[in-house]
Amino acid sequence: MTAYHDTEWGVPAHDDIHLFEMLTLEGAQAGLSWKTILDKREGYRRAFAGFDPAKVARFDAAQIRRLLNDPTIVRNRLKIESTVANAKLVLSVQREQGSLDSYLWPFVGGASIQRHRDASGPVSESEESRAMSRDLKGRGFGFVGPTVCYALMQATGMVQGHVAACFRWAELERLG
Repeated sequence: MTAYHDTEWGVPAHDDIHLFEMLTLEGAQAGLSWKTILDKREGYRRAFAGFDPAKVARFDAAQIRRLLNDPTIVRNRLKIESTVANAKLVLSVQREQGSLDSYLWPFVGGASIQRHRDASGPVSESEESRAMSRDLKGRGFGFVGPTVCYALMQATGMVQGHVAACFRWAELERLG
């Protein structure tokens, strides 16, 4: 978890494969701990063809059954089927918008925004994550509630979630 925090979390990401990976992992984390998902990350990468949406979109019922027996991932039928369906929708978004990146980043105005607290304390969703969730759900994506979308935004640097006292805050502020 420390290595993930220190090297990856919050770094602006624009690669479609990485964005699809993080969308999948944040959805898989719903109801579980992030540590559980990070511990299974390599299993997910192997099981879901390196998160290549074109390959995952071609998964059939036999491959889904195989994944349901794979102990290296969370064996939840809805989450597995959602990943395959989401891959197909990522391809649709790429055809329509040019890339998953060019679709997702406008929800934050195209640049990282600073937000980790409001008057009541740490936030787990925002106006932007609610808008992203609505749009993704409207397109048919699964496991993309506003909290999942906010976590995705933080993980991929759309939202700068590091606090000012964290050494990563200043480094990532420069990346903007």
